Amino acid sequence: MTAATIVAFAGLMALGALSPGPDFAIVVRHAVASGRRRGMATAAGVAAGVFVWVLAAATGVAALLAASATAFTVVKLVGAGYLAYLGIRALRAAARGGDVVAAEDAGPRRVGTAAAFRQGLLCNVLNPKAAVFFVALMPQLLGTGATVVDGLLLAVTGASVALLWFVGVANVVAALRRLLRRPAVRRAIDAATGVALLGLGVRLATTRL
Repeated sequence: MTAATIVAFAGLMALGALSPGPDFAIVVRHAVASGRRRGMATAAGVAAGVFVWVLAAATGVAALLAASATAFTVVKLVGAGYLAYLGIRALRAAARGGDVVAAEDAGPRRVGTAAAFRQGLLCNVLNPKAAVFFVALMPQLLGTGATVVDGLLLAVTGASVALLWFVGVANVVAALRRLLRRPAVRRAIDAATGVALLGLGVRLATTRL
C-alpha cells in the first residue's frame, strides 16, 4: 500500500461524497430539524457505513453480495423501503409545517443522537449500489498480496473523508439553522427532502446488477 494509492482513493471518495444522494439529504434534514450535534451524529453514521462497505469489499464480503442476485435484491428492497420510510416522514413533517417545529422544540419527540447515528448508518449500509461500486474499485487499489491491514487502512481513509465532508455539511447547515427553521423554509426543505428520498428509493428499487 503506497501513499499515492491512499491519496487516489481519498480523492475518489471525496468525489463520491460530493455527489448529492440520500446521505446528503438525511444529514441536512437532521442538522436543520435537530441541530449541529444530531447532524454530526448522522454524519458519523454515514462514515461508519462507508467503513463497513470498504472493509467488506477489501475482504470479499461485498463481492459475494454483488455476485448473488438474491442477496442483492433483498438488500436493495430493504434499502429502498427504508429510504421511502424516511421520505414519507419528511413529507408528513412538511404537511404539518410549523407545528412540527414546535413539537420538536418541546423535547421528548426530538430525534436523539443515537437515532440520528443509526439513520445515517442504515441509509448508507442499506445501499447495495455501494457494494457494486467498491467491488469494482478495490481490486484496482489492492494487489493480490494485499493484507487485512491494507483493507483497514483504506476503510479508515474512506470513512475519514466521508466524516470530514458530512460533518462540514452539518456544521454549515446548523450555522444557518435560524434561517432554515422558519416555517416556510422548513416546510420547503422537508418537502424537497421527502421527494428526493422517495425518488432515490424508487431508483434503488429498480436498480439491476
